[in-house]
Amino acid sequence: MAMRPPVGSPTLTRRTRILLSVAGILVLLLLGGSRLLNLYVDWLWFGEVDFRSVFSTVLFTHILLFIIGGLLIGGLVALSLWIAYRSRPVFVPVTGPEDPIARYRTLIIQRLRLFAIGIPVIIGVIAGFAAQGDWQIVQMFLNSTPFGVSDPVFNIDVGFYAFQLPFYRYVLDWLFVSVAISFAAALITHYIFGGIRLTGRAGQVSAAARAQLAILAGVFVLLKAVAYYFDRYELLFSNRSDIFTGATYTDLNAVMPAKLILLFISVICAAAFFAAVFRRNLQLPAIATVLLVLSSVLIGAAWPQVLQQFVVSPNANVRESVPIQRNIDATRQAFGIGPDKVTDVPFSGTSQVSPAAVRNDTATVPNIRLLDPSKISDTFTQLQQRRTFYGFAPNLDIDRYTVNGKTQDYVVAARELNAAGLTGNQTDWINRHLVYTHGNGFVVAPANQVNAALEDTGGQGGLPNFTSIDTSTDQSKIPPSLRITEPRVYYGELLNSDGNGYSIVGAEPGSTPREYDSDTQNYTYTGKGGVSLGSFVNRLAFSLFYGERNILFNNSINADSKIMYVRDPKDRVAAVAPWLTTDSDPYPAVVDGRLTWIVDGYTTLQNYPYAESMSLGNATAVANQGLNRQPDQQISYLRNSVKATVDAYDGTVKLYAFDQSDPVLQTWMKAFPGTVLPSSAISPSLRSHFRYPEDQFKVQRELLTRYHVDNPSDFYGGVSFWDVPSDPTVQAGTTADAAQPPYYVLAGQPGAQGQSTPSFQLTSALVFKNRQILSAYVSASSDPATYGKITVLELPPDTQTLGPQQVQTQFVGSPAVSQEISLLSRGGQSSIQYGNLLTLPVAGGLLYVEPVYIERASQESSYPQLARVLVYYNGQVGYKPTISEALDEVFGAGAGAGATQVPGTSPTPATSGTSPPPASGGTASPALTAATAAIQSALAQLQAAQQSGNFAGQGQALAALDAAVKQFQAANGQSGAAPATAPGG
Repeated sequence: MAMRPPVGSPTLTRRTRILLSVAGILVLLLLGGSRLLNLYVDWLWFGEVDFRSVFSTVLFTHILLFIIGGLLIGGLVALSLWIAYRSRPVFVPVTGPEDPIARYRTLIIQRLRLFAIGIPVIIGVIAGFAAQGDWQIVQMFLNSTPFGVSDPVFNIDVGFYAFQLPFYRYVLDWLFVSVAISFAAALITHYIFGGIRLTGRAGQVSAAARAQLAILAGVFVLLKAVAYYFDRYELLFSNRSDIFTGATYTDLNAVMPAKLILLFISVICAAAFFAAVFRRNLQLPAIATVLLVLSSVLIGAAWPQVLQQFVVSPNANVRESVPIQRNIDATRQAFGIGPDKVTDVPFSGTSQVSPAAVRNDTATVPNIRLLDPSKISDTFTQLQQRRTFYGFAPNLDIDRYTVNGKTQDYVVAARELNAAGLTGNQTDWINRHLVYTHGNGFVVAPANQVNAALEDTGGQGGLPNFTSIDTSTDQSKIPPSLRITEPRVYYGELLNSDGNGYSIVGAEPGSTPREYDSDTQNYTYTGKGGVSLGSFVNRLAFSLFYGERNILFNNSINADSKIMYVRDPKDRVAAVAPWLTTDSDPYPAVVDGRLTWIVDGYTTLQNYPYAESMSLGNATAVANQGLNRQPDQQISYLRNSVKATVDAYDGTVKLYAFDQSDPVLQTWMKAFPGTVLPSSAISPSLRSHFRYPEDQFKVQRELLTRYHVDNPSDFYGGVSFWDVPSDPTVQAGTTADAAQPPYYVLAGQPGAQGQSTPSFQLTSALVFKNRQILSAYVSASSDPATYGKITVLELPPDTQTLGPQQVQTQFVGSPAVSQEISLLSRGGQSSIQYGNLLTLPVAGGLLYVEPVYIERASQESSYPQLARVLVYYNGQVGYKPTISEALDEVFGAGAGAGATQVPGTSPTPATSGTSPPPASGGTASPALTAATAAIQSALAQLQAAQQSGNFAGQGQALAALDAAVKQFQAANGQSGAAPATAPGG
């Protein structure tokens, strides 16, 4: 029995239409209201920071992609449904009164307009939301910049792979999706309306259904041919090899020809599907489909495996030599570790070292860092917190300042508002958001000194020499480089820690200040930071956004009030530059009299031809890192192209082009014109505080463990590979295999003998693969004149110089050290913390220095104090309360004279093994007495010169000290002591 499908459908009553309309509006408000509110709040914030062009560009791109994606998918689905419905059979057989398809068909026809419009709209909306998420791919394509470097296979500019190929693949993927959904929509429609019938042995397909489905299938296969064409280029990112990234011998000689063959087969198969439009059966497209599948298996998969197993694997070191060389060259180029950036210096690790040689090292020894910024945050908190609602970041920072003509590295920290420290009635809404609104001050401490030895002050030694610059500080007593015109901190790393860290500031002129500033005064914010709450609309918007009615009804909020949010410097930079990957460690600095946060920004790519692909999160993970981790994204290109600043008082964000030659940066500068300032806009004061960024250095040192190898055969064998050592100082219960962090130090430039001017560097030790023997020492300069220059001191393969883990074993295994540690811990009443183990090139050898901290476990408000200093050199372990004493213990008396002295102590006379001068009243000869006086005078001159930063004076004092020592030895009738030997000797 056959029936003609009914036409027309019953109409809805007026009341039903009104109810449905109201329900639809409510649903839209529930679903879209929150989104619109977020957009409005974001629009206000981008206006505050003067980056509204970024907001509008990103929003416009999102909307455009939503419309294009929705119209493409929804439109093709609508067209497919319309063609299938219009070409339905006139009469549709019915199998019986219980035919389920007939019921669906009747339902659809009764609501034909609803289904014909609703289905494409729903699919289009879903597709639009999915398509708009990839706005960066589109912007990079529209603003692409050539690299000026071609790939070694196709000789195409790298910009094609970075900017154009991802866009072509993006478009192709959506065309695949649209054709597949259209095919499914047509198939279901034809089945429901009788164009496809499954009754009988073989079923029946109407000519119209066959034509439509064949065309869609042919288009799909034709798109597959296009995909095979682009697959050839993507082989340059192949991860077939476990050793390197890029097209292997198999990819070049089997997979790439296979892609071309499959491309032509796909075109033939598409033609077969199009031919089925004019044939009454589907045998030809079925044969074509089987041919395509078999070809994909045999040519695309089996043949490459055969070539790999029988041709490549037996001679892989030879077959893969060319691809490996391409991988080495591309990786060095993509990550900035080529010969133009990295200088390899052979380093024997052996040296004849005398106490005088150590003492004369005026660049490194006086600047040996004793304060570990990852350990002493509690010390800063307990001694410089001032109030419980102030706090410091868990990991402090290292920076350098020039004071009295001398460059000194400091542990630095901003005293921020810590809402978690509010207690009692301080936690109510008014106090939390209107009274306690900001931090107060900047605290610094010289990194190479403490106030006194631990025992010299009744247990109150081993503490940093703090300098606090805050609202109560007399700025005239502060060195000019550390003076801050506005020390209040409204923007910082702790201010979003509770997820609701907004503050409402500002008041009418002449009104009583309400913001807490100190116990004796309050303050009213006068900066330009914050979004105005002067209008009812804004107050209502933020009241809804935060779910807080007090914002709407509190009488203290007036036309001059402003609300501050997005207060973390890293979040602010990430918001105004969504195309950047920010460094995990922003740091505060005094720049031109303003307390400023400095944030490093990276441009990255996922696909750089032949460059190594690595996980950014894994490469940058180290011990004592906390929650500041990079996302686990794959990258094959990294540049520190942007330096960003955030003013701690008014939140002003500035982006500076630091590497203007970077094509990725140039692309984004075209996408967001006027948002990135040129490099020439960087002031000398700001440039002097730039540090080589940690995350970039971590990635580069990880790559240098393999890509220091030049020869492809050696690279394939892996014998010469290095490794990043694990941190030997991690405490029990932490990750034992966590990588040792790199360390900022102020020291002599590696490989530069006789240098007297220290350089601010980021350094790391490396060890041989699967061995804890030191293989290399890597240093990246942060000085403006040599910024970014990486020096690698490479030890010979047969060296026996101990690495960090083995040195730590020497430390804790020393009987004298272990006994002292037991005494310091006092039977568990105090805990021992090992600070950062620094590796420092000194006098042609390598010196290891590690501070040891004690924290009294029995006290609730305990904090780490420097108790001892461990020193290792050439198998000799020094363990003393001060660095100078520890150096003397290792190298001999007088070696530590050049180190920074603890107040109240004096260095050991440089007698090189002679007896000390007799006490007062002894029988010393006049010559001996004169020599002793000369030694003491020279030491006094040396200390004065160190304190004043007078390098010329230090040199003169050291020369006088050497002359006095020789005079003392001659008077005492002794010769000089035998020199010590550096590690590896």
